[in-house]
Amino acid sequence: MKSILITIVVATLYNALPQQTDSSPLITANGSKINELCPESHRWIAVSPDLLKKFPFGECVKVENAGEMSGTWKIMDVMNPRYKNYIDFLVENDRKLGKWHNVKITLTNEDYETEI
Repeated sequence: MKSILITIVVATLYNALPQQTDSSPLITANGSKINELCPESHRWIAVSPDLLKKFPFGECVKVENAGEMSGTWKIMDVMNPRYKNYIDFLVENDRKLGKWHNVKITLTNEDYETEI
């Protein structure tokens, strides 16, 4: 795996609910439709706006130091502008939310499908 960019972030979890997103919680910022029955199966993340230029929609990142959330995730959404240097994992609505510090994300040239 060839690393392209590595950044240390804070990681949190979010649900596809209006109180955590916007008035269209099942549509990501890049226009993708979230599977309401199993949103976590997508392995999609949102990034804070400050990271979006370096980590654009559709790119895959390897996430480390985030416990069971570690692994390969695809960038498909953006967080509220008040967040800086954050990523947010899209998870099932019944999952207990969490937060990790010193999470390493690596933008790679690996194929998303083969990394999951």
